[in-house]
Amino acid sequence: MSEYFSLSDCDVIGFDLDHTLCRYHLKETSRLIYESFTRYLVEHKDYDKDLLTLTPATWDFCFKGLVVDLEDGNLVKLAEDGTVLRATHGTNNLRTEEIIKHYGPKREWKHFNSLNTTFTRSTKYYFYDNYFDLPGALLCGRVVDMLRKRGNEVNSDFWKDMVAAIDHNYNTSAFKEDAGWYFPSVKRDPGRYLQPCSESVKTWLRSMKSAGKVLLLITSSHSDYCRLICDQILGKDWEELFDIIITNALKPGFFSLVPQQRPFRTLVNDVEESEGLPSLDKPGWYSQGNWPHLHQLLKTMTGNPEPKVVYFGDSMRSDMFPASTFGKWETVMIVEEMEGEGVPRSDAAETNEAQVEPQEKKGKFEDQGMKAPSAPSEQWGSYFVDAHKTPGGDEESQKLTWCCHSIHKYSTMAIPSVESIADLPLDYKFPRFSPNKPCTTGYYPRPPDSLLKKCQSQSS
Repeated sequence: MSEYFSLSDCDVIGFDLDHTLCRYHLKETSRLIYESFTRYLVEHKDYDKDLLTLTPATWDFCFKGLVVDLEDGNLVKLAEDGTVLRATHGTNNLRTEEIIKHYGPKREWKHFNSLNTTFTRSTKYYFYDNYFDLPGALLCGRVVDMLRKRGNEVNSDFWKDMVAAIDHNYNTSAFKEDAGWYFPSVKRDPGRYLQPCSESVKTWLRSMKSAGKVLLLITSSHSDYCRLICDQILGKDWEELFDIIITNALKPGFFSLVPQQRPFRTLVNDVEESEGLPSLDKPGWYSQGNWPHLHQLLKTMTGNPEPKVVYFGDSMRSDMFPASTFGKWETVMIVEEMEGEGVPRSDAAETNEAQVEPQEKKGKFEDQGMKAPSAPSEQWGSYFVDAHKTPGGDEESQKLTWCCHSIHKYSTMAIPSVESIADLPLDYKFPRFSPNKPCTTGYYPRPPDSLLKKCQSQSS
């Protein structure tokens, strides 16, 4: 395999939608998601109203890549080998001796092998790996604090209420029925939450299509929400940009091999036809589906028995791991955390956000000191690297986090946003992640600060 990756070598270019093609105003959206989940718990499950009150400083806890241990209410940040780097009970930090009491002298998290090899959901833990459920990590911690304050036992029962809150706001009929709090708010004021794509991204998509590439959109969002987003970010003629649109794709299950695969379904007025399709024989807009049937269509469309596909996504669990493992696709991970560690935002992204975010709204939360969920956290540190003390010793070593290691393992390369590469020629050669290369290779336009420091300290 070449040590470089180029879009010009690909026959098919696929995109996830949320937090990939579509950038959200993270602060606004996170507040809305937190409130949507919490109002359900307060109004339907009799949880304390205090959960609805947040100070800007509280948002420091909101950090991607945490795993909540449902059996004891601990949240943990893991190293690449499953060592617990940091942990909290609820939102309260556990001291080193408390971590050792919970996880033994080697600080090993017992479910690591299951999570690390399959990324599947479990009744024992939940992995927060995307911005759509991330505010749930903060709520989870605060619910554990509330149960402790009440003198209640902390066990996995509270998680059933959390899952009900997520389902109430995000289930596939919620958009149409104006149910919950999330969809009604976004429908009322989409510009408050969604950032339009820059002209450079729209030109980039058109140039790939003109170059004969097949363009795919695969999202787990339902067709009605997908349409609202794309109308807002790409303009009313957005459907012309894509050859195949797949909504309600139910990733990562979309990439599962037989016998779990779901058939593709056609849509009539955003309602799925009850009869599944035996195969996919032409481009168009579909719902659900599976990778093997899509693969057959791509062979026909490209005239290539082994079409080369690249897929852009933001979730390790739903995008990178299954697309690279089952689909054998090239994968580009969108890692907004890079921008929190010295990687510059593209000019297009900067201009775009300035145009769409009113100044008074911008000042409102920044003045209050609310941390963006993609920024490093005082409580949790860096998304990429963290310090680890050896058992019984004072020696401190810098370890890659499990999230960072997974990016290197399952992604071809990582970028902070599609804007960051939209102005480059299609034949631009990007260095790809490789176990034989320094851990800084594979990030464009440059690696995050914490990884650069780690590499510099190793070489000095």
